[in-house]
Amino acid sequence: MPTAQHLRAQIEANLAERIPSALTPLPRVPSPVAPTGIHEIDALLHGGFPVGALSEIVGPECSGRTSLALAFVAGRTQEGKVCAWVDVSDTLHPESAAAMGVDLSRLLWIRCGVAPGTAPLRKLWSRLEQGLKVSDLLLQAGGFCCIVLDIGSLPAEYALRVPLATWFRFRAAAERLQANVLLLTQHACSRNSAGLVLCLNPGSVLNHNSTVFTGLEHKAELTRQRFPHDKVLPLRKQPQNVQTAAWQARTVWAGPR
Repeated sequence: MPTAQHLRAQIEANLAERIPSALTPLPRVPSPVAPTGIHEIDALLHGGFPVGALSEIVGPECSGRTSLALAFVAGRTQEGKVCAWVDVSDTLHPESAAAMGVDLSRLLWIRCGVAPGTAPLRKLWSRLEQGLKVSDLLLQAGGFCCIVLDIGSLPAEYALRVPLATWFRFRAAAERLQANVLLLTQHACSRNSAGLVLCLNPGSVLNHNSTVFTGLEHKAELTRQRFPHDKVLPLRKQPQNVQTAAWQARTVWAGPR
């Protein structure tokens, strides 16, 4: 009696002209990554943010959410690539971005406003709608290696009202263009569309001189990572272990470490 392996080889041989390797699963290869610019985060993510994916950075104010995104954009612009920052809440500080190494001549900064005649209760939702439309247009146009959508100042009820189809469309566009899409939020909202979810905790104050503020120590927790990073992948899905990392953001007057 022929074995299952022999039967599979026979079936594949008969279908070779129409369906090559009909019963053999396609090999999965590691996804390319782009370094974040922060060594501790790169070690946690096994190289950086996955290219061609939607990465969600979740955290409250002063958690290092914007600093991490700026460090990543700085690396991309220094490589001569063009990035876009969709600023829904108008909170980006260009001087701080330039101090972190961002080449402002290669950064498209989009400040979302409120349409004339909009009722006060709809101001935040109008800003969010504009940010989503602009991000969609940028992904359709192409040419940007990284698009940052910053909705970190919006309450959870606004972010969770965004249809899941929107995030899925952003994910598909990022995969097609092989671009990075970073979503900055206070509460995770992209669900299964995110290839990576990084949760940041409020930073603790660094004051080694007891009276002088010298910076913040941020902590990050990896809660979701869809893309493989190992060259040899197991047949069975391994349990996802929660991993953490910490890094320091120091003030200018504190000097180098």
